[in-house]
Amino acid sequence: MNELESVESFLQEITPLANKIDRDAEALKLAIDKMGDRSWLALKVSPELGGSGLSEADYRRLQISMARVSGALTFLQTQHQSAVSKLAASSNKSLRQFFPEVATGKVKIGVGFSHLRRLGKPVMQARQTEAGYILTGKVPWITGYNFFDFFILGATLPDGRELYGLLPFKDLQESGGKLTFSEPMKLMAVSATNTVSAEVENWFLERDRIVTINPPGAIHASSRQNILNHGFFALGCAYAALDILEAIAHKKSLDFLQESWLLLQSEVKENEAKAIAFIGDPNISYEQKLQLRARTIELAQRCSQAAVIASGGAANYLDSNAGRVYREALLFSVSGQTSDVMQASLSLLVLSSGQ
Repeated sequence: MNELESVESFLQEITPLANKIDRDAEALKLAIDKMGDRSWLALKVSPELGGSGLSEADYRRLQISMARVSGALTFLQTQHQSAVSKLAASSNKSLRQFFPEVATGKVKIGVGFSHLRRLGKPVMQARQTEAGYILTGKVPWITGYNFFDFFILGATLPDGRELYGLLPFKDLQESGGKLTFSEPMKLMAVSATNTVSAEVENWFLERDRIVTINPPGAIHASSRQNILNHGFFALGCAYAALDILEAIAHKKSLDFLQESWLLLQSEVKENEAKAIAFIGDPNISYEQKLQLRARTIELAQRCSQAAVIASGGAANYLDSNAGRVYREALLFSVSGQTSDVMQASLSLLVLSSGQ
């Protein structure tokens, strides 16, 4: 059994626990620790650093499979996988001390830099000193409080460059720096992931904790380059909804339920094949990827709504699979959202309403 098949097998064990993992932080912690026990928390990182060395296509296939099983586990482990990939790509060799422990989950790392996409005055700023950088401001969104040991913080330098540094999940620094974390946010979906905000006051970032310094606007260029990535979560969510719809169709033996499932499944499979084919193809334009991203979002919404409708009033129960997947469709509709994605998604809704 290869790595991909092993992870798929593990996910089948997680499936019955998805509703509990969505709301129970301890259940979620146990699930991600099991991934760490199998050294699956650095899937794209090279084997030389303790990772699995998965190809881009295989990694995206796993994203679909994981989102099909548990939005909470998908969301939390993706934060760590993204952080670890940034550490592995860093030119700061001192950060290699965290490998291979990050692959096994002995050290877990989150991210807090989505605010760099915001226009206007930076909410998190950095100023250089002789020994490093002083960080001050607000981090609106950090997932994984009480799960992760560190997080990669994004801050803006006076000249507009983007600084990424590794900070611990702790409150005080001997030099006088302070981190103040909020209570976990009350989210509609994946509430167990312990998402918080943070106030940063005069936190000193040593040079050996600098992950990278990018040119002004680099995060926007990265968002364009990776515009399709979050679409794989939406595809997994669509499949999760179709699994529910299929089960109800078999139980109720109603032809129109089976027909609905077949039509939607065909559409999701078609878009999945297209998304995988787009990976690494230099002939695919940004606009093509953007439109496919919007289509995957719309599919997750339609499929999850179909699961809710087929479930009837039972979808209103908090422990309903259909209700959970419907909430996850909301999450994956806005995850990694840019103004282009927002516009493309709304254009599809407007076009649909005009038919």
